[in-house]
Amino acid sequence: QVQLVESGGGLVQPGGSLRLSCAASGSIFRIVNMGWHRQTPGKERELVVVIANGGSTNYADSVKGRFTISRDNAKNTYLQMNSLKPEDTGVYYCRAFDGYRAYWGQGTQVTVSS
Repeated sequence: QVQLVESGGGLVQPGGSLRLSCAASGSIFRIVNMGWHRQTPGKERELVVVIANGGSTNYADSVKGRFTISRDNAKNTYLQMNSLKPEDTGVYYCRAFDGYRAYWGQGTQVTVSS
């Protein structure tokens, strides 16, 4: 099992920045990639970005050039969000994949509004 704890969400004005953090615990040695997803009411959950253990990344077109995923060790994954837009508003979820199943964090609310 993998447990994920997210932090860093909040209210920010358009053009501002936030950094989300995800701390993984449990069988973290089994993780093969980490990702961030977001959910807006009335829409399906959307992939924001995935980072594989080797460092390769895959970003949604809507966030390319503005968001950056990073990992500083086996436990911690970050999402740096710059130049935020109102359409970035949603619940952001950290996700781990171990080759067999996905594990999800509790979600953290990001609201971009003036």
